[in-house]
Amino acid sequence: MNEQPHSWIVELRQRLASPLPRKHPPGEPGLPGRAGRQASILVPLFVEAGELWTLLTRRTDNLPTHKNQIAFPGGAVEAGEGTWEAAVRETHEEVGLEPKTVVPIGELDEIVSVSGFRVTPWVGAVPSPVVPRINTDEIAEAFPVPLTAVSNPRMIEDRVVEIDGHQRVLRVYHVGSRQIWGLTAGVLTNLLERLGMAPVVDE
Repeated sequence: MNEQPHSWIVELRQRLASPLPRKHPPGEPGLPGRAGRQASILVPLFVEAGELWTLLTRRTDNLPTHKNQIAFPGGAVEAGEGTWEAAVRETHEEVGLEPKTVVPIGELDEIVSVSGFRVTPWVGAVPSPVVPRINTDEIAEAFPVPLTAVSNPRMIEDRVVEIDGHQRVLRVYHVGSRQIWGLTAGVLTNLLERLGMAPVVDE
């Protein structure tokens, strides 16, 4: 990766600009019936020791949905907000990153959550070192992860599971003792593909 100051931001912007991120059209077959409520998340990226890192959180066990799951910071879009504004606001509320320090890089493909939200993942550059200030009502922990870890084929499992009577393949990223799956794994997969870091996983 180019070592000029902030050149990685320019490079990533170019990678995320084309093709355009996929959006789910209204009424698309297979979407949950309540899909349409908007949410957004932030995929924070920063450079440390010459490589790209991101920041993930683990939700607390007292939340109404997605308890104890590993996730990017984010939440529902409020009235009058855009998806970028919601992503940086929620990130500030959950892990204390100041919105004015987050530089937008681009969007990833929209994902529909099992709870019926249309989720826009935003990628943003944040200053290094990242020192999160955790909102303990929502977040149990926040931890940095190098992208080389989640792009390592040996750390990836394609697990066959049964959902509603149908067998599906669930991608799971293993980071230390943690398992990243579901919507967060989908966002990571999309990010790695767009950055040219997609791993080749043996069948």
